[in-house]
Amino acid sequence: MSLRSRFSIAVTAGALAVSALAVPAAAADDWDGAASTSHQSQNPNQGQGQSHTNQRLSRGVVTASSLALRSAPNRGGQIIRWAERGEVVSIFCRTNGQNVQGDRQWYLLTDGTWAWGSARYIRVLGTAPRWC
Repeated sequence: MSLRSRFSIAVTAGALAVSALAVPAAAADDWDGAASTSHQSQNPNQGQGQSHTNQRLSRGVVTASSLALRSAPNRGGQIIRWAERGEVVSIFCRTNGQNVQGDRQWYLLTDGTWAWGSARYIRVLGTAPRWC
């Protein structure tokens, strides 16, 4: 094997090692609220009537008997899972999508998977979700 080949392999291996070191830092960002319990002690507003620990998330309750949660904010999106009436869901943000019985808003839910649910069938608990 030539010196040029060895050098390019070494450079590639070094780049892979550096990128592997950066991945855990990116993965540590808690977008779905699952790890937020480990950070509760750092919250200065703890115990002041908060409904949940992650301030980036809103909460909602499913009002339909069974709600299809989809891969896109429209009825054509692939069904990721089903949510049942009364299920409390975490809402990351809202956006306009396909009109469902007069309501164009859809919520991006973060309960174990990222999926879209029509706002027509999710009643927000507390403050309205932020826009995506």
